[in-house]
Amino acid sequence: MVAFRREKYVPNGGPAGGDGGRGGNVIFKVDSGMNTLMDFRYHRKFKAKNGGNGANKSMTGRSAEDLVIPVPEGTTVTNTDTGEIVGDLVKPDQELVVAKAGRGGRGNIHFASPTNPAPEIAENGEPGQEISLSLELKVLADVGLVGFPSAGKSTLLSVITSAKPKIAGYHFTTLVPNLGMVRLDDGRDFAVADLPGLVEGASNGVGLGFQFLRHVERTRVILHLVDMSGLEGRNPFEDYLAINKELKQYDERILKRPQIVVATKMDLPDSEDNLQEFRSQLDEHVAAGEHKPEIFPISSVTHTGLTELIRKTADLLDTTKLSDMEKPEDNSTKEYEYKPAESSDFHIEYDKEYESWVISGEKIEKLFKMTDTEHDQSMLRFARQMHGMGIDDALRKAGAKDGDTVTILDFSFTYVE
Repeated sequence: MVAFRREKYVPNGGPAGGDGGRGGNVIFKVDSGMNTLMDFRYHRKFKAKNGGNGANKSMTGRSAEDLVIPVPEGTTVTNTDTGEIVGDLVKPDQELVVAKAGRGGRGNIHFASPTNPAPEIAENGEPGQEISLSLELKVLADVGLVGFPSAGKSTLLSVITSAKPKIAGYHFTTLVPNLGMVRLDDGRDFAVADLPGLVEGASNGVGLGFQFLRHVERTRVILHLVDMSGLEGRNPFEDYLAINKELKQYDERILKRPQIVVATKMDLPDSEDNLQEFRSQLDEHVAAGEHKPEIFPISSVTHTGLTELIRKTADLLDTTKLSDMEKPEDNSTKEYEYKPAESSDFHIEYDKEYESWVISGEKIEKLFKMTDTEHDQSMLRFARQMHGMGIDDALRKAGAKDGDTVTILDFSFTYVE
């Protein structure tokens, strides 16, 4: 604000315009009660409020409250312009500052000098950061169930947890990941995700697999379900190799995680023979020195082998941790350091349609936005800033003449030599 103090019996008057308040930051915060990004489908633009205006008697304006946007656990935030991952929000109440607010503009008390003791100069607030982001939700589960459609993933999940996924006798019954909690008698518990059926070519977009493969990234242990019944005329070992191939093509690190082969539907007639054939083929396939995954035969219908499978899975989880890159060590507030694209301070071009010289550039536009155009002294200060940046000389070299129109953003003025 531009203001002056003139009070009776107060000997020292002079400039008394206060500063503006700081704007609000935009912050993403993990809300454990959310489980989808549906809110962002219809609300796509978020803007924090401006700070309050400065007042007379050197009073500073109120700073704005930060805009806190709740997101579900497992949200990955990516800069859509650069493709850079801004942050990974995986812990309750974890915060990420994605756009910083600008500071408040300075009042005329800051511009007083011996040569100008009563300045009519004030600044507008500094523009806040603007950023375009994409949000992606990856299910947070300790254990992931993978396998071909109708391998028994949903049935297993419904038996070992309280989850009630849709179960039917046709492929791709599961269209979205289902989550359930397994609770053991010894107090250990873990989350299990039934991931929609993968098929050959899933990593290239075939079937439903491509959009759900990313959820496997979060899991620490993989239960690879293989249908041993052979009712559909499929070869269990070929199914096993095909799923591992898709996981490897999507991300080679996934196969480095502990994997248990779960032989399902062992209550059916030919399952035992198929399991023996599967074991021998696996022995031949695994090279000397390589780790061979354990095989647990189960039947979700008769509950055979489920207790041993659950205990083995819990034991593996106790000894397996995600890398530091995938699981942040703390849940403290982090700030994304916005890096604008490298460019010169200003750029000059001639607009033939409007017959005007147009000056653009991040630095000069920021200086203009912070200039209070209502006061002549503020405009003179901006003219000195342009001269210091070399804009006068650049316009002259570009061919500007006396009387030409020069435009910065939505403001136009006349060029004078």
